[in-house]
This record gives sequence, structure tokens and C-alpha cells, in this order.
Amino acid sequence: MFIHGTRKTSVVNLLKSIAPSAMTTFAISLASFSTTAFAQASAATTDNTPASVTVQSGDAALTTPPNVAAISAQLSAQDKNSAPGSKAAELFAPVTKANTPKIYTKPIASGPAEMDLRQLWNELKINNPQLSSLRESYLSAKATVPQIAAPANPQVGLVWSGMPVNSPFALGGANAPSQQYPGGISSNNSISVAQPFQFPGKKSLAADIADTNAEALLASSESTYLQLGAQLSTLYYNALASQKQLQVLKESVVRLEMIKNVAKARYANNAAAYVEYLNAQVAQSAAQADQFNVERQLQVALNNINTLVGRHSRERLVLRGDVRRALTGVPTLIELEDYAESSHPALKSSALQLDAARKGVDLAKKAYLPDFQVIGSSYTPRGPFTANNGALFYQLELDLIIPLYFFTKEKYGVEQAQRNQAAAEAGNISNRQQIVLAVNTAYAAYEQAKNQTQFLKERQVPQADAAYKVGLTQYSNNGQGFNDLLTAQTQLRNLEIALAQAESNLLQAQAVLMVSAGKEPF
Repeated sequence: MFIHGTRKTSVVNLLKSIAPSAMTTFAISLASFSTTAFAQASAATTDNTPASVTVQSGDAALTTPPNVAAISAQLSAQDKNSAPGSKAAELFAPVTKANTPKIYTKPIASGPAEMDLRQLWNELKINNPQLSSLRESYLSAKATVPQIAAPANPQVGLVWSGMPVNSPFALGGANAPSQQYPGGISSNNSISVAQPFQFPGKKSLAADIADTNAEALLASSESTYLQLGAQLSTLYYNALASQKQLQVLKESVVRLEMIKNVAKARYANNAAAYVEYLNAQVAQSAAQADQFNVERQLQVALNNINTLVGRHSRERLVLRGDVRRALTGVPTLIELEDYAESSHPALKSSALQLDAARKGVDLAKKAYLPDFQVIGSSYTPRGPFTANNGALFYQLELDLIIPLYFFTKEKYGVEQAQRNQAAAEAGNISNRQQIVLAVNTAYAAYEQAKNQTQFLKERQVPQADAAYKVGLTQYSNNGQGFNDLLTAQTQLRNLEIALAQAESNLLQAQAVLMVSAGKEPF
């Protein structure tokens, strides 16, 4: 932010500050440019001050306009020295531990964390809550595989029976008579162990299906990671564009400061109207107001980046990178399509889901096969009709679980599995088409962004810069074309801002293109 409270001067105060005797002595010595000198001035990009402008005055405030670097340093120092009032300090005091929402569990960093895009992607992969949830879901799905493959739990039974001798259900011999049962009772004790078994191949196939579905979930989480990475790349390049736009606006303020000083000097020498100085001042204030908006946009982008990568939204973050950096080589459209069809995580996930659906049909058909149960028991028979009365005997039993009602159960189970397979096949084809279409769309957007960036960088911005320099030179020499000068300066600022955004859009388009093909944009 730039606050120029010291430069706010009314017309009356300005006129009072200038002695009448000095008003007649002011002169503007303006040396004319040669063709070579003007060419050199146009080629210089580090200093926008025209070499021919020389302002002579007895007033220190009306001296020769400083160069761009000097004015920029002065304005930056003023910005640093400006401090908020006590009321604002109270309103915007840092959030303490006592009033920090419980959702934030990580402490706020004490200093800035400088990160480039690759480091932010790594933070995203490790700390993003959505990705953490998907990882845990994958591990949970993998944990079900050994559970399904494990055999069923055995059943242990202990039987003690006692019946009166005169009961029709008394099959054993009588024990000693008692007062309650004068005729005695028939008794038989037994212990049994039952172990159910599925038909061979059922459990292994079910475990294989569960494992395939788990791997499909992992591939889906990788696709989600790429989608979140595309969002992160968009935020990252928008933030870099905002940083570049702030720089452009600061340079615009410096240029307007130069124009304002020239207009002020010409007015002091009765060579221009005071309204020209005021218009330059208004344009400078408008540029400073634009800085506030861009700074707010930058802060919002940084907060969103922090939240997306799983950091505290108020953690300080400094982005490393240049929106004007050279783009890495982008593969051809055919190469990207081939890579997407063979390696995109979303297609891997749908292919694994299709594989699981096909195995599900095989498992449903195996439901027609019977399951087994083996029972081993020991017992001690007693009774008059039992040889070896009181001896210990062993027994082995084999049970078959027959799918007797297959026409109402297993039949429709197979039909359900086949329908699931058909749905998985259609979904896989749809995903493949959508991914190929996304690659084509992203490639077209990338080409358009590249052409727009090149047009702005190679034609529009240089033309606007040349128009500004010509207008500044003309106004400095003969005082003509002030409005044209302000217009040229505004156009130059707007085109430089547009170029920063266009370069950001180009890099965003490149990132989206890589992600649409299933690759990280590095």
C-alpha cells in the first residue's frame, strides 16, 4: 500500500508556497532528443525517465523527476513506515490459543514457508484430509481380504441329557433310583466339534474380489489426488499472477509519479494547467487503489492454498516461482491420449472394478455348488440295550448344505452379478471416452492460452510501451498530448496486467492438460 499524505496540496497552498518573484524566474530547459538517443531510451527497460527532460527550479519540490528506482525505493519506505492505528490493531489482533477454533490442531508457523509447486504437491499428498481419508479407506478395504480368506469359526457343543426311565424318549439305561425318579433315569453325555467348509474355490475367489476392489479404491484415490493437484496448481499460478500484477501496479505508480512531477514543474513555470497535475494525481491514486484489491486476492489465494494442502489457513506462506518461467516441453496430443488410455488412474480404477465384476459372476455361479460341514463328537452310551455300557465312543459326521431353492436364490444372484458386470463394462467405456475428451479439450485450451500469451508479449505490450514513451517524450518537450499520455500509461498498465494473467492462464492450462492425461505437471 502507498499512502502519499505528504503530497496532498491544495491550489491555494501551492500558490502561497511559490514566491511571486520566483514565478517569473522559473524556466524549463528541455533538450531535444536525437534519433539515436530516443532509440536508446526506448530500448531501456530499467529506467522509464526520458533522457531529455530537465526541470530547473528554485523549489526543491519541483526539481528534476527522480528515476524509477529512486521513486520506487522512496514509496516503499513510506509504505513500510506507515503503521495502523491502535483501533485497527485491536480489531485485527492475532488469534490466540484461547480463541482459536478447535478445528485447527496444528500450531501456526513462526516464519514464512517458501514453497514451489512441487513442494506444495508433496504437502497435498501427505496432509490433505480428503486424501488421508481415502488412504485409510484403502487400508480398511485391504484388511478385509484376510478376513474373507480365513476359514469359518468352528462350533463346540456339550450335551448332557437325562430322561426318566418310563419316558418314551428314554433310550439309555437307568441310573440308580431316587425319591423323585423311583425307576431311575436314562443319561447320555456327549461333546461335539463342528467345522463348516465352503466349496473349494469360493473363499479364495471372494478374497480375490475384495482385493481387486481395494486396489480399485487406491487407483481412485490417485485420481482424486490429481484432481486436487489441478486445483492447487490453479491457485498457485493465480497467486503468482497476483504477485506479478502488484509489481506492475507499483511500476505504474512510479510512472505516474514521474508524470505528476513533470506536470507540476510545467505548471510552476506557467507552461501547463494545474488540472493536468491533479489528473495525474487521480490516476496515481486509482493505481494505488487497484493494489489493495490485488493484495486481497493474493491473500485469499494463499489462504486457500494453505487449506488445500492441510496447513493452517493463517500460516505464512511465500511462493517460489515465476509466472514468466519457460514452459517445459508439452507432448503432442496423440502422445497424451495414448498415455491417458494406458496409465490414467481413473481408467485403472474402472478396469479393476470391471475385473472384480467379472469375478463376481464366477462367484455367483459357484453358489450352485454345495457347502460342507464336518462334525466330530464323543459320547458315553448307557442303557440295557447298549454294549459296552459306560464306554467312550467317537463319531464323525459329514453334512452337505444343498442349494435346493436355486430357482429363487442362486439364479437371481447370477443375474445380478451379470448386470453388475455389464454396468462396469459400460462405465469403463464411458470413463475412457470422457478422459480422451478431457485431454482434447485441455489441449485446445492450452494452445489458445499459448497463442494469447505470445500475442500479448510480442505485440501488444511492446506497442503500448512504445506509445507511452513517445507520449512522455512529447509532453516533456512541448507540453502537448497530456491526456494521450495518461491513456497510453493506462493501456500499458492494463496490458501488462493482462500479460501476467495470460501467462498464469497458460501455466494453469498446462497443468490441467497434464493432469487430464494422468500425469503430474512437473
